[in-house]
Amino acid sequence: MVQELPDRWRDLGKFIREQRDLSRLSLRRLSDLAGISNPYLSQIERGLRKPSAEILQQIAKALRISAETLYERAGLLEASAERGDTAAAILRDPSLSEDARQTLLKVYLSLRTDPLPEGPPEPG
Repeated sequence: MVQELPDRWRDLGKFIREQRDLSRLSLRRLSDLAGISNPYLSQIERGLRKPSAEILQQIAKALRISAETLYERAGLLEASAERGDTAAAILRDPSLSEDARQTLLKVYLSLRTDPLPEGPPEPG
């Protein structure tokens, strides 16, 4: 389990870098579009930083990809996990604006007493 967390961030960073390359954006240009610092984006791409849901949303918007895709890759959403249904429902709700979705998701994640599961819950 100790190795899974760093691998997840490296994989997320690699995915972001691949999307940036496909969009033909420099690191500096993506950081400008996302409104985050160049060094911070570089650290995210190298898997050295754990970005917040808000930062992921900004990166997704700049890359013109779904924020939900980045949330799943970051482990903030588990596509098939029943405990992730609330967050997924917030992101899928067509009656909410993108800003409202992000605000609700941020509040929801901040109020959780436990993180979204990495696997099956432990018996307790």
